[in-house]
Amino acid sequence: MTQKTGDVAKDTICVAITLQNTNGARLKLTNYGASIVSLEIPNKENQLVNVVLGLETVDEYKEVSYHPSAKFLGASIGRYAGRISNGDFEINGYKYEIHQNNGVHLHGGREGFDKKFWKVDSINHNTNMAIFSYNSRHLEEGYPGNLEVKAIYHLSEDNDLTITYKAVSDLDTVVNLTNHAYFNLNGSGGILDHTLLLDCPEYLEVDTKQLPTGKTKSVTGTKFDFLTSTSLRRLINSGHIDDTFIFNMNKSSHNRISLESSVSGLKMEVKTNQPAVVIFTPENFPDWNFKDQVKYDRFPAICFETQNYPDAPNHKHFPSSLLKAGKHYENKSVFKFSVV
Repeated sequence: MTQKTGDVAKDTICVAITLQNTNGARLKLTNYGASIVSLEIPNKENQLVNVVLGLETVDEYKEVSYHPSAKFLGASIGRYAGRISNGDFEINGYKYEIHQNNGVHLHGGREGFDKKFWKVDSINHNTNMAIFSYNSRHLEEGYPGNLEVKAIYHLSEDNDLTITYKAVSDLDTVVNLTNHAYFNLNGSGGILDHTLLLDCPEYLEVDTKQLPTGKTKSVTGTKFDFLTSTSLRRLINSGHIDDTFIFNMNKSSHNRISLESSVSGLKMEVKTNQPAVVIFTPENFPDWNFKDQVKYDRFPAICFETQNYPDAPNHKHFPSSLLKAGKHYENKSVFKFSVV
């Protein structure tokens, strides 16, 4: 199902797309920011639960994305997800100036990919796949190269959501794409009853501006230690998380992340080809018009932003974020849902 609202003349048409599999699972998307609006999954009682925070109507995304406390709800993030220090980086000896606020560039700049109207390339209701594209012009937000980007969403018959980002540029550039979906396996309330397991033995040390210092730290004995399944209730004392966790890259074929709720009986496992994940657990949300007028509590949701390291362009020992002209970038992450 596809719905459209907006101004054709100004190319500001918000499109709402719904994909549904034979199990009844439903994925709703919008071309504004190539965003996830909702993801409804059958729980242990075979009732649909919306596990991704989203707004009631797609038109509201335009308003919320420019809100002072914008949270990038379900959006595609680029050209560079995360933070870049000092608002600049060098490629081939040339320094590129990018938007910064107090020395920090965040999520692609003032108007990143999350605030763009993406083109809907295709919708296939037989395979439950939708493909969006966006062409980022040379020096948009200060980044070099004309970058052609695709966001591909696929809902399988096994209730797996696969998100794939692809990109190619005509000039050497830096790229780090991700999705900013907020997950709550109960569909309302908070996530303090959820348990989390991460195959991440290290995290990135950051300074007071949340910028990487270039050092990695062991999670053992810290609030970042989720090497065994751990209740998120400890967030009450340890505080929120907004940090980069480094995957154990010695193991390539297993799930990197496992999130589980005893209330809904839902379990979400995540596989990715990326070296890291930024995990974000906001303590509160603004009083927005969430889907179905659902209310959320303290610590309402958790983000798993699978990606390369933040500020990699300014740390040569980090995994490279350089995309050479004509070469292809791909970020593929699978979010697998099951009942336990």
